[in-house]
Amino acid sequence: MTDSAMIDQFGRRVEYLRISVTDKCNLRCVYCMPMEGLPWLKREELLSYEEIAQIVGTMTDMGLRRVRITGGEPLVRKDLPDLVSMISKVPEIEDLSLSTNAVLLAEKADALRNAGIQRLNVSLDSLRADRVDSIARRPGSYPKIMEGLDAAAAAGFAPIKINVVLIRGQNEDEIEDFAEITRERPWHVRFIEMMPTGANLDLSANQFISCTEALRRIERIESIEPVQGPFGNGPARYYQFKGAPGTIGVITPMSHNYCDRCNRMRLTADGQLRPCLFGATQTNLRDPLRAGEDLVPHIQETLKIKPERHQLIQGSDLGSGGLIALSQTGG
Repeated sequence: MTDSAMIDQFGRRVEYLRISVTDKCNLRCVYCMPMEGLPWLKREELLSYEEIAQIVGTMTDMGLRRVRITGGEPLVRKDLPDLVSMISKVPEIEDLSLSTNAVLLAEKADALRNAGIQRLNVSLDSLRADRVDSIARRPGSYPKIMEGLDAAAAAGFAPIKINVVLIRGQNEDEIEDFAEITRERPWHVRFIEMMPTGANLDLSANQFISCTEALRRIERIESIEPVQGPFGNGPARYYQFKGAPGTIGVITPMSHNYCDRCNRMRLTADGQLRPCLFGATQTNLRDPLRAGEDLVPHIQETLKIKPERHQLIQGSDLGSGGLIALSQTGG
């Protein structure tokens, strides 16, 4: 195979795969998952680590170069460093990263680093313990997250990106505080616009904040300049206070569509290859894999049906493809 096999119908080179290893999570964040959880996948429905590694190997022959491990919360799956080690040994993979809520990170940071994770994205929606507990709907989360961040820094992870989902009435008064942190720590704080799913329609309709508003608030502190930002695979645009060790990023799926630059696909925990986070389009790789079939034609077909852009509508789940929660596809 050649790299040309990973070009979609709109000329976009797809070289980045986000792999969900579980649909389960130890938190119940208000914008992500219902309080009661979801009907979880059965063990036999989940891809094994060996199956995930086999899919990665096939896709690297087709041009895959970057992998991010996600969930749900990936650290709730047992022996995750084993999968990390398998993927990190694939010579073609140039970048291997992890998204986590960091609640379990303190005890696993060193093992993940040693296994081959290079970079971390950590969800942190408030700098106040009571608010983190309220948004995550799990008491005692905040100190564990901060312990995880400290452990990540001690283990040598860099850059560390902090993802903040903007929620009016719950954390918008902390926008300036998050921005100020980038003057003190080498954190790359990224504000993310809330995306609608079946479980958060009221929230996304009535408590949405655009990143444009967040930037306006930050610029009242001091001017910020556009910068290249840290290495990564995503659509964030970055800014920086003069002399600050960190940066301020914005991810704008609702107010400014960035689909023309999309370089990714997603592999769900049960082996569905999704060409877009949203929408109903996906290809079953698990069953052909277990039947011993060649996966290349299935992957090529998924590239052909990768949509030009998402169809999200604020306050509606029509463009989400029936998703109840972001954890179902890896976010």
